[in-house]
Amino acid sequence: METYFECKSLGKRFGNVQALDEVNISIMPGRVIGLLGPNGSGKTTLIKLANGLLTPSSGEISVCGFKPGKESKALVSYLPDRPCLPDWMNTRQLMDFYQDFYADFDRSRAEEMLSRLSIPDRRIIRQMSKGTREKVQLIMVMSRRAKLYLLDEPIGGVDPATRDYILDTIIRNYDENASVVISTHLISDVENALDEVIFLKEGHVNMQASVDDIREQYGKSVDALFREVFKC
Repeated sequence: METYFECKSLGKRFGNVQALDEVNISIMPGRVIGLLGPNGSGKTTLIKLANGLLTPSSGEISVCGFKPGKESKALVSYLPDRPCLPDWMNTRQLMDFYQDFYADFDRSRAEEMLSRLSIPDRRIIRQMSKGTREKVQLIMVMSRRAKLYLLDEPIGGVDPATRDYILDTIIRNYDENASVVISTHLISDVENALDEVIFLKEGHVNMQASVDDIREQYGKSVDALFREVFKC
């Protein structure tokens, strides 16, 4: 079976800091994976490497069968860890932009989700609250019919009701043959949505396992195991 995301002995160094070291990961189609770890564990670095925003210092990384670049970016929908929408655009202009830029953008899907949130198509981004901007950015990302969705802290810094909406949007709007990687440290909020988890600790893969296997083997939730593994 095709692998959507694979790392072999992947390493990334920033000066004297080894952000990732000997990372080996394999992600198959049709999975929702939690990329879990405390701040500074290497989650954002790994996602940026997968998007071609950083270059590996060692090892290999493959995304949908390609090295990160033009071919892989056409198949990956990426949500960065901070808002990056052009704040002078309104939502209609934003959909025009995504439609021009991404061949797999499903405008009707975006319009339906914006309508459910009662966001007018003439609303300017900078006039929105922080939470609404984050919802709009997620809607644009999830309206692509991508093979792989890489979501960096999609629920960080928003209220619990917004978290529920974001997770519901993610789960209901990805194709069953696609895979979703959700980077977060808010384990209890995402656990029920996950098929599999990857624990990153100080740049190393501490564990990659299915949620069901964790519950069966350890007799505890992913959140409880996470707190045990990453206890200060």
